[in-house]
Amino acid sequence: MEKQTRREFLKGIGIAAGTIFVLPGCAGMTRKKTEEKKEPNIIVIVGDDMGYADVSCQGCTDIATPNIDSIARNGVRFTNGYVSCGVCSPTRAGLVTGRYQQRFGHEFNPGPPREGLKEGVGLPLTEVTIADVLRSAGYTTGIVGKWHLGMAPHFHPMKRGFDEYFGFLSGSHSYTDPGLGSANPIMRGTEPVDEKEYLTDAFTREAIAFIERHRTKPFFLYLTYNAVHSPLQAPERYQNKFEQISDPKRRTYAGMMTAMDEGIGKVLGELKEAGLYEDTLIFFVSDNGGPTGNNGSNNEPLRATKATLYEGGVRVPFMVQWPRRLKGGVLYEHPVITFDILATAAAAAGADLPKDRKLDGVNLLPYLSGEKKAAPHEILFWRTGQNHAVRKGNWKLVTMGGQTGLYNLVSDISESKDIKAEKPDVAEELEKAFEQWNSQMAEPLWGGQAARPRRTN
Repeated sequence: MEKQTRREFLKGIGIAAGTIFVLPGCAGMTRKKTEEKKEPNIIVIVGDDMGYADVSCQGCTDIATPNIDSIARNGVRFTNGYVSCGVCSPTRAGLVTGRYQQRFGHEFNPGPPREGLKEGVGLPLTEVTIADVLRSAGYTTGIVGKWHLGMAPHFHPMKRGFDEYFGFLSGSHSYTDPGLGSANPIMRGTEPVDEKEYLTDAFTREAIAFIERHRTKPFFLYLTYNAVHSPLQAPERYQNKFEQISDPKRRTYAGMMTAMDEGIGKVLGELKEAGLYEDTLIFFVSDNGGPTGNNGSNNEPLRATKATLYEGGVRVPFMVQWPRRLKGGVLYEHPVITFDILATAAAAAGADLPKDRKLDGVNLLPYLSGEKKAAPHEILFWRTGQNHAVRKGNWKLVTMGGQTGLYNLVSDISESKDIKAEKPDVAEELEKAFEQWNSQMAEPLWGGQAARPRRTN
């Protein structure tokens, strides 16, 4: 009944549910430059629990990330790039829908597999995903990596707009154990597989294979590495490469980061070899800030860590390239957020967006080309239970643990000086804006009563 309801729902908003299929491999085909086409291929690459300062282009000196850096060098790096939550699953819900996840109650992580398997714990079936939108425009859609948007069968990626899937459904996974016999195995489609390769390398392998299979028609690939999320397990080949790093957590983290960066380099290389590089729109982002004490990441100069609404929890490495359309080496200073990925991808693809709901993302292309000079967003909001934050221009108001502070992010990126007492009018304006926004949001679909947000309506 749920499957039928979803099909009817998608049809009602103009998006065909489509037939799920996997195209056969292209082994033995001679490589040649793909004929130029109007629609770009689209790849969204997501890192997991990365520190803000852990890519070279943002100041990292002990870990080299030349391939991630190349996306910024050949495209645009967002110096004020945000995610919509300080933890994994809500951020992903916002990214794939282009909407504040609080609009549909996806406010907290689902919890461990036992909780995640519950029927109502996952991205609501009434939500339209970026894969739904792009598949309706003729794209082949695939996800490789971490899903974390529901483990029950009706939440499976291949029932949420994706034609192909390789990865795991819950929030974290061993890099060396396929998890067979557990509730969270590595899966190809809906079947568990006995994966032998280091997981980051396996995800790179599968991403390259997806590109090879679908290089003759527009494709969308959602490549969601679980690196550098715990458990801390680095490939054997990096065991001695980072001896200069004294902190054992940081040393292992460096190996995990390097494995992901090298994998991204191989994906970029595949695009070049297939003649697709110039016409592929690529986003790279971390899903939240680094949990510094847990995995050895570094969020400097930002305050705090993952699971907070300070900058260290929600401002992340975020960049985009599209060589055919976007100028390289650009720093974009206005705040952007991962909601914008869906709207931008849809505009690039010529895809129709659903018109029966509020979308919070903005098509960034005219802003990045210089056609539009204003900031894409006048104001941004965050809410996790009783904690909330608002950013408008240079100002950010943060309430964490019952304490509220006002900060000027241009002069105080580290949120070290609370100026609420000096600027009470600004604090009041932002709090009122939050209350108005909050009154439009839904209650969380799961989470303890104590964690429920304050309502104003």
